[in-house]
Amino acid sequence: MSASIDTHAAAAPVSSGLQQPYHLVDPSPWPIMGASGGFLIVLGIVFGAHFGNWLLLLVGAAVVLATMFLWWRDVVKESRTPGVYTPVVRIGLRYGMLLFITSEVMFFVAFFWAYFNFALFPEHVAGAKMAIWPPEGIRTSAPFSIPFLNTMILLLSGTTVTWAHHCLIENDRKGMLTGLGLTIFLGASFTCLQAFEYSRSAFQFGGTIYPSVFFLATGFHGFHVIVGTIFLTVCWFRAWAGQFTPERHFGFEAAAWYWHFVDVVWLFLFTCIYWAGASAVTAG
Repeated sequence: MSASIDTHAAAAPVSSGLQQPYHLVDPSPWPIMGASGGFLIVLGIVFGAHFGNWLLLLVGAAVVLATMFLWWRDVVKESRTPGVYTPVVRIGLRYGMLLFITSEVMFFVAFFWAYFNFALFPEHVAGAKMAIWPPEGIRTSAPFSIPFLNTMILLLSGTTVTWAHHCLIENDRKGMLTGLGLTIFLGASFTCLQAFEYSRSAFQFGGTIYPSVFFLATGFHGFHVIVGTIFLTVCWFRAWAGQFTPERHFGFEAAAWYWHFVDVVWLFLFTCIYWAGASAVTAG
């Protein structure tokens, strides 16, 4: 009996005592929960398209939204735990955010590729009667009306978010909250104006290639503006709660990077699609 006890004692794991700078995350149910939600969304789209039953899609969307909230709640909690986010871990977070933005860049490259494929070779458009772009019968939005106003709004929002970042570094809490609040207001204003522009559009989604490419490119950008506005809103509440310091504020920094990415993409959209791609006679 004593020999058996000695054997088990010898096999017990013993800490090496070596300190390492990496964050070993705790077991989490959120990855499998998020994957299940994504599967339900895809399955729901299939059932909805073929049988008109969208219940699985709604359930999947609810599961994904719950996963996002609970997972990010844990990430915020981890960021406030002393000793968890070491300098090496913070570098890894920066690389991860940069790679995520790079993947988003390639996402929009696909839309621009589709647009320029038809803009430069309009004869490839199915059923095209004339080799012109935009196709005959399409009246695009006047570039120097709502689209130009939205351009000014996003450029100003890039200035206010940078102001908020500098206020944070200077430990100016009031200035940081003001700058973030203005950025959130400008982001919401952009979304409202884009919705208004869509409601007055001379063409609707579907039917021909131009509306499809236009609404996919500008609509997905609008979705990213909404995501960025929510991101900044969360940062505003975290800043109000005193969770950011001049030395440790990567959550806010990541939100600012994402917002500047949204700004730059819009400049390309405005220049290439709204301005250079305007029809001879515009609407509005």
